[in-house]
Amino acid sequence: MSLVFSLKNVSKTYGDDTLFQDLSIDFKLNEQLGLIGMNGSGKSTFLKLIANIAKPDTGTLITKTGLRVIYLSQEDQLNPDQTVEQILYDSIKNSLFDEKKRHKIVQTSLGKGGFTDANVKSKTLSGGWAKKLAITRALCSQPDILLLDEPTNHLDINGILWLEEILKTARFSFIVVSHDRAFLENICSNVMEIGKYYPSGYFKIQGRYKTFEKERHKFLIAQKKKQSSLSSKMRREDDWLKQGAKARSTKAKYRIEQAQNLKIELHTLKDQNKKTATMDIDFQATGRQTKKLLGVRHLAKNIKGKKLFSDITFEIGPGFCLGIVGENGTGKSTLLSILEKKTLPDVGKVKWAENLKISIFDQNRSTLNPELTLKQALNPGGGDSVNYNDRSIHIVTWAKRFLFMPDQLDMPVKSLSGGEKARIILANIMLTPCDLLLLDEPTNDLDILSLEVLEDSIRQFPGAVIIVSHDRYLMDKVCHKILYLDPNADAKFFKDFHQILNFRKTLSEKPKKIKKSVILKSKENKKQPSKKFSYKDKYELDHIEEKILAAEAKIESLSDKIQQPEIIRNPEEMKNYCSLLKESQEKAQTLYERWEDLEDKKKECTDQSPIL
Repeated sequence: MSLVFSLKNVSKTYGDDTLFQDLSIDFKLNEQLGLIGMNGSGKSTFLKLIANIAKPDTGTLITKTGLRVIYLSQEDQLNPDQTVEQILYDSIKNSLFDEKKRHKIVQTSLGKGGFTDANVKSKTLSGGWAKKLAITRALCSQPDILLLDEPTNHLDINGILWLEEILKTARFSFIVVSHDRAFLENICSNVMEIGKYYPSGYFKIQGRYKTFEKERHKFLIAQKKKQSSLSSKMRREDDWLKQGAKARSTKAKYRIEQAQNLKIELHTLKDQNKKTATMDIDFQATGRQTKKLLGVRHLAKNIKGKKLFSDITFEIGPGFCLGIVGENGTGKSTLLSILEKKTLPDVGKVKWAENLKISIFDQNRSTLNPELTLKQALNPGGGDSVNYNDRSIHIVTWAKRFLFMPDQLDMPVKSLSGGEKARIILANIMLTPCDLLLLDEPTNDLDILSLEVLEDSIRQFPGAVIIVSHDRYLMDKVCHKILYLDPNADAKFFKDFHQILNFRKTLSEKPKKIKKSVILKSKENKKQPSKKFSYKDKYELDHIEEKILAAEAKIESLSDKIQQPEIIRNPEEMKNYCSLLKESQEKAQTLYERWEDLEDKKKECTDQSPIL
């Protein structure tokens, strides 16, 4: 496979911070690379070096002649007074395309981007639509390599899935910086992490993110074991050197040189392993034994006549994590605000356990005073130490626990990055024991190593957690149930994101037609439901949607199979798959009929409520 570009012995320093030193990387044609690393590791700088926006201090960038490299930065730089169409035309005005070709590119891009009004000005777009426009503009240039820096920022689940489909079918190479692990898993065939804890400055594998995660873990464990082994060996060499050995013979001279080299290698390994340090998060619970902490019944909320959500009912107790996901504007943060007692619902009730202790992570970081110093923000009580878990911890030690250096303590909060501000809020939450954690987009701006620590801390927290996040990878790991809010359907609970994505398919045109015909037939034949809605009925209703989604997925899979040329050419295979498809459709129809029976029975027993 031919090379597209190479970085040879590249070094880059900003102030006293060396990002890269003697970094050498080859990038091949059609490579689809996910790039990760801790905050401040130089991911954005790496992209800028390739795009020739930044220059290396030493080393060279060698690129293929005539290579079209397009860089999409984290911040969307759009002319606020230009229309969507004008912005797209401007992106290719200096290209070699003729007018007819440019018109075709722009109109096709408008369709792919989902822009129904090409004349709307960019300043009127929401953050999500502005990001989609920036991505669409980059695609218009028809790049050979597309460099994307955190492209999922500001995108809701619809936008992320839209971008995934574009990159899955891309005919160009790309490098994408992202902390969205599900996104990386779905679109990247190779993954690379930049980090000073690797001997070459980076660790790269051919394979998807889950494979990378396993290989990285094995590599770092092996590196720590090597340090331990070298430490033992160095102790033996130190003992020998302390005996006053002199280089009187060739053999003794050689051993002394070996000991010096060993000392240098051990020092390097210690330094590398030390740089893998992550946050240390451990949320404190009150130890309350109440089985039910929060009860919600038939909650509904409208804003300016628009329905956000309705008829949300659940109960939550210690040890349970509930996720909330949905498109932008579906009321996720509003729902948390109601549970926090800041907003009143239009309909329904919330019952909190007596003296319920709630801790909140606010995605807008409104609890942080930008004028305070880092030291003041980390220690709201003042002084040189914090009280954590009935222990006094010096502020310097406490700051290091959240990856802050002592020389940062006098910096104002307003000068800190988004990830650093998020770490302050997490540190403050840890100081106060609570029964319920309300986390609104806590993953924003956190690097992957910090996300892994956050996952573990949520799983180990004895109290209850309600979390809003678009991070599918994290949600699938920590949530026992996920509440999905959709503007075109009633709020529903699901086991994981896979079920949510399958449910979304049932809302598309094809599944709706199947569902309509099934329901119409079921109405003709259905029996009158019994008036008693038993616990067994409730259990069946709670799980029947999962069975329907599985049945629909099987129907879709078999329908696709029948369209394959090798099946069409084989009469026996075609007959077999048609029979399986018919059985699956009949099974789905039966499930829909049963679903409607159970729903009717439930309506007659309104005192029943799902318990999470």
